[in-house]
Amino acid sequence: MLRKQKMRKEFDQRLIGLMGNIKKEWDQKSDLLKLSYEPNDELQYRLRLAKAKYIFLFKEAKIRKISIKDH
Repeated sequence: MLRKQKMRKEFDQRLIGLMGNIKKEWDQKSDLLKLSYEPNDELQYRLRLAKAKYIFLFKEAKIRKISIKDH
């Protein structure tokens, strides 16, 4: 039982870290797109992909009942 709790906590930490990285990537792509003179299809695709990844991870964190304030 203790091992299971330890593994869950470790994977929760990984999920939080991954969410932070993806959010940063999403913000960077969004800023780049705002600064662009002409919208680039590749950049828009990557922006939507980063957003989709973040939303997926956010939903997973919600299912796991992870609170970032606790970590």
